Amino acid sequence: MGVTDRHHGSVMSHNDQPALSIRGLSKQYEDGPLALDSLDLDIPQGSFFGLLGPNGAGKTTLISAVCNLIRPSSGEIEVFGHPGSSLQARRLLGVAEQEANLDRFLSVREALLYHGGYYGMTRAEASERAERMMEVFDLTDKRDTRAPRLSGGMKRRLLLARALLHEPRLVILDEPTAGVDLELRHELWRYIRRLHEQGTTILLTTHYLEEAEELCEDLALIGGGRIVARDTAKGLKESHGGGSLEDVYLRTVGAGSEAGAHG
Repeated sequence: MGVTDRHHGSVMSHNDQPALSIRGLSKQYEDGPLALDSLDLDIPQGSFFGLLGPNGAGKTTLISAVCNLIRPSSGEIEVFGHPGSSLQARRLLGVAEQEANLDRFLSVREALLYHGGYYGMTRAEASERAERMMEVFDLTDKRDTRAPRLSGGMKRRLLLARALLHEPRLVILDEPTAGVDLELRHELWRYIRRLHEQGTTILLTTHYLEEAEELCEDLALIGGGRIVARDTAKGLKESHGGGSLEDVYLRTVGAGSEAGAHG
């Protein structure tokens, strides 16, 4: 996989306006649990941020709210200072979902072109960018292949290529290496690192604690719809007296913890 793609923006200062600002975010599903509980979160521009938590902790609901896929019960979301529901915010945001929600009738190239059109790119711009993304993610040979005929690894590559097509300044990667082999995982790590070095703010969710510790500068643990701890991996281990990030995770948001019991 090539990693020579160049981000269009310069590296941002962490002292600037947050890339993502969330205030008092709550989500109560009908006939269901309180998925988010007055959650506050700021993610600085240019940071590599990891969000960790068990199933049911609120990660997916949080991401869905940021991406305008669900309507929160209360609270505010801003993306680089723009209201989360605005067109400006949507254009600054890219997301590679955990589930491979690819149109089964579109080829790799068509999926990228369609995505570009959705974000207001001209046909020429989308076509040029699609060629670039297919090259970066080793998808050129699959350009005319429809999604159902792609391997799991190729689908992961396409999800990332699609998320980055419109050159967003904030990229959300929801379990980007789930189910991929070790070689592809390290290829994706290299590309994600390069993307971050070029100024892109990254929000990563993962169940692989070693992945979070390897990649992320800043980590937050979510349980019961709340942020229960936040620091660097080293800081979390020091403040919670854990010998490993796994120890901290189990103590704060694991199944036996008080926070985890709410999620």
